[in-house]
Amino acid sequence: MINDTVATYRYRRPASGLTGVAHLFGILSIILLLVWLIHYRGSIEYDSENPARVFNAHPFLMFVGFIFLSGEAMMAFKTVPAERNVRKFMHMILHVIAIILGIVGICAVFKYHDMQNIEDMYSLHSWIGMGTFCLYCLQWLVGFLVFMVGDSSVTKDRMIGWHMAGGRALLFMSICAALTGLMEKAHFLGLRTQTEARLVNFTALSILLFGVFVDLSVVLGRYIYIK
Repeated sequence: MINDTVATYRYRRPASGLTGVAHLFGILSIILLLVWLIHYRGSIEYDSENPARVFNAHPFLMFVGFIFLSGEAMMAFKTVPAERNVRKFMHMILHVIAIILGIVGICAVFKYHDMQNIEDMYSLHSWIGMGTFCLYCLQWLVGFLVFMVGDSSVTKDRMIGWHMAGGRALLFMSICAALTGLMEKAHFLGLRTQTEARLVNFTALSILLFGVFVDLSVVLGRYIYIK
């Protein structure tokens, strides 16, 4: 086994470019979301008496948490040139922040439904989203118990493949929830060919491409040991 404290690593050049592109689409998605929610939808305010502003906290926090920070956590572990324990800690903390933001984002949409007398958990978007949230929390808990506080190398070897595959699957489940949510909101607002409709479509496309390039960078983004 290679000792991370003395090993020298070189990052694969193609994967480095993919990681950069992933960050580009992640930042672009945040900018497009803010333009949509602030310029077209009246701002983001969880404690507002305006239901629309309360709702706007939901898509923003869910994207930043369960997609952007989730992707950053995956890339942090695979692409940051640091000791393994440092990368594990960064990976864990980013996921913790993602869960906290996700909880607030879910509370925001429930609060909006209460203000508007709308039934909860009625759409495919809500089913995918809540299922993803529950599995995400379970994934983090199992990962913490096995890889952070566990000391069984056999268990770690058995779980690492499932953990990595589960993380990648949850990222795309989160993206699926985001895209169905954006399309659902566009339908409720009656958006068709307006500038706002195109903005929503470009936001959804940017989110999808962020996930694609995160996945590619994680698959290819392994540091190579140099003797």
